[in-house]
Amino acid sequence: MKTKSQTSNFKNQLVEKPVAVLGLGNPLMADEGIGVYLVERLMESAAEHPAVDFVDAGTGGLSILYHIEDRRKAIVIDCAFLDEPPGTIRRFRPEEVQSTKVLAHQSLHEADVMQIIAMTRQLGQAPDEIVIFGIQPERVEPSLGLSRTLMERIDEYISTVIHELRTEACP
Repeated sequence: MKTKSQTSNFKNQLVEKPVAVLGLGNPLMADEGIGVYLVERLMESAAEHPAVDFVDAGTGGLSILYHIEDRRKAIVIDCAFLDEPPGTIRRFRPEEVQSTKVLAHQSLHEADVMQIIAMTRQLGQAPDEIVIFGIQPERVEPSLGLSRTLMERIDEYISTVIHELRTEACP
């Protein structure tokens, strides 16, 4: 059994970078996996961003909370239904988004990222800044791989996230 101070020390060793970029989604559901795909690509240039943890949060459910708590900045990348043409990317802050996700409550991995962000705020562990990049899917269905529409815009998405990392609020 670990003492509270041992647990705290362990956690402090894990969360040493002030910024986290989380890719959310399920790669087995076509464009639903865009966040995971982009974080995997961003990991290739992780050495250029030493203050950033790139996290494949997948369908991480409540574990997302632990990836963003007490960070200075969290950037979340996910598939989002924006009522825009497929492939459109939009930048939001949590207060600009109203989640319409309906949870089936059948899995501990199921979660609404907006509820998790609200939870970190209630616990006093929210990042100072949270940015969400939502990407309009073309298709969400059982299938490996992204649609051609999203694949053709991968470089644009990567550039958008890197630009966010280079803003003044992010070393």
